[in-house]
Amino acid sequence: MNKYFILLLSLILLVACKSKKTKLTDDDVVEVESFIDFFPDVNLPFQMSDTLINRKPTDTSTIGYKIFTQFVPDSLLTSQFGKKTKPLIYPLGKSVAKEYETYLFVKAVTPAKKVGYILAFDKDNKYIGAMPLVVDDKDPATSQTAVLDKKYSLNLIVRRRNSEGIFEETRKVYVLNADAGSFTLILTDAVLPDQKQEIINPIDTLPKKNKFSGDYIKDKRNYVSIRDGRNANELLFFTHFEKDNGACTGELKGAATVNGSKSALFRANGNPCVLEFTFSGNNVSMKEVEACGSYRDITCFFDGSYQRKKEAKPKKAAARK
Repeated sequence: MNKYFILLLSLILLVACKSKKTKLTDDDVVEVESFIDFFPDVNLPFQMSDTLINRKPTDTSTIGYKIFTQFVPDSLLTSQFGKKTKPLIYPLGKSVAKEYETYLFVKAVTPAKKVGYILAFDKDNKYIGAMPLVVDDKDPATSQTAVLDKKYSLNLIVRRRNSEGIFEETRKVYVLNADAGSFTLILTDAVLPDQKQEIINPIDTLPKKNKFSGDYIKDKRNYVSIRDGRNANELLFFTHFEKDNGACTGELKGAATVNGSKSALFRANGNPCVLEFTFSGNNVSMKEVEACGSYRDITCFFDGSYQRKKEAKPKKAAARK
């Protein structure tokens, strides 16, 4: 009987020892291998957006400032936050290019500022370099997205509405230059207003467990995307529309408050814009309640009904022969 008890106790201790920590505090003794392993694995392409870094973390994993700057120069953080401010640091993901580099994604947060970064370590886990990817500008008319693709090219995409009310997009492409210890700019691509640029959905990869969350579409250039907010009473949204063969466009992202059992209301900060979303079955109707002219052309409005897109069913694993 005693030997079974000892065996059971040994198994419990083994599991406890192997369980992954949820925090790396400044009192911990951490080697670089453990620091890198602390980041969750992610698949490429990996997308980071301003909406993601503004979102309240569902994973409570954090890294102490002292631990972080043990492996990454503190100048990376002080250049954005100053020398007297120590932001909270959250690990977002890790991608390993076998036999080459490891890329880590992290966000640093204070009440006043939020920044998303990429870090690079070589195959021997030595720090190579880093750069900020997304810096929150608190402007709902601007959308920032960073994508590390499967070829390990880093795409930074900024979309904004100019003084004439026209959406413009700038894309910069970087690659890691290990010898220089930095990411090198290899391409700048500014899309002209009359060009049909790809619409980047900045909230596409966020969770959609809320009963209203999903993509509601008319076509690829006219849709309303809904994602989970910080709680059941908040919905994140991104909408883009083009009317009159693209002569009149609008785009807006924000957080709407659930208002009743089938509707949600968005009110812009410091702006009269108010949007109402009404859900019915597999449809959502969008209505511009108050003037949202800052986010659209003057001859059209945020309105219309959109049908929910069916979710693709996960593929079944092939049966073993």
